[in-house]
Amino acid sequence: MQTDAIILSAPRQLALGQVGLKAAGPGDLVVRIGHSGISTGTEKLFWSGEMPPFPGMGYPLVPGYEAAGEVVEAGRDTGFKAGDRVFVPGANCFQANEQGPVFGLFGGAARHLVTDAKRVTRIDAAMGAEGALLALAATARHAVAGPNASLPDLIVGHGVLGRLIARITIAMGAPAPQVWELNPSRMNGAEGYDVCLPENDTRRDYSCIMDASGAEGLLDQLIGRITKGGEVVLAGFYTKPLNFNFVPAFMREARLRIAAEWQPDDLIATRDLIEAGALSLGGLITHHANPAQAATAYETAFSDPDCLKMILDWEAHA
Repeated sequence: MQTDAIILSAPRQLALGQVGLKAAGPGDLVVRIGHSGISTGTEKLFWSGEMPPFPGMGYPLVPGYEAAGEVVEAGRDTGFKAGDRVFVPGANCFQANEQGPVFGLFGGAARHLVTDAKRVTRIDAAMGAEGALLALAATARHAVAGPNASLPDLIVGHGVLGRLIARITIAMGAPAPQVWELNPSRMNGAEGYDVCLPENDTRRDYSCIMDASGAEGLLDQLIGRITKGGEVVLAGFYTKPLNFNFVPAFMREARLRIAAEWQPDDLIATRDLIEAGALSLGGLITHHANPAQAATAYETAFSDPDCLKMILDWEAHA
């Protein structure tokens, strides 16, 4: 079976093309993707060529790990049926072509995917394009509810991840956090919490500061804002070494935690919050594009500060 897919053949060389799919087995699903998201974190690093060595990476690759669609074929051992709506966190289902292997380290930006049924999560069809945001929302949930996690009272960055962390913090019953943002165009859209410039915030006794910006060189500033025994959480993805001055951290007995990607239980818990009406994914998708215009869409997603989230609409692609 052949399908349309976004193919990143080399850094910044990206286009819509055709790839072959591996045959589905009794535990697999064939999913027709309706919407896939473009990640401005790890996916951007593959696009720019800045991703540090990572197991399973290589070019050409099919990017994307945020995809939602409809099951069109269900293996006998899956427990699914045709017509079920699912979230797919990427897939490694692509056949080699005449040029060699096509890597599927992420593998979600394709019209059709073959995936182990154990990897997908059922979602409500009414979610539409917002269904593609489930992994990002689950990443936010993992940061605030993962092992040894604390709920933040300050979040740095009001991009999609920062907004989701703030919304989930409130959904979990905690007081509304303060959010810092430097870009004036991203200071709007708060739902039940305040957003300000760092210099307009005089508080220096935060118990948990969560960085969702991925910016480098922030640790000294953030450590200077925590109370004694407070925690700084790195929820972004950082490509360069991070460092901090020891004495201020020593005086505060600062704690440092790194929040990694979501785990399967985060997907389920996040979906449950959405279905219960406690968490909204509304207002986070700002841009849509046809996959045929993928090169422009990826450039916009990674360079336009007004683009919170770019979604590829596979349904619009003939």
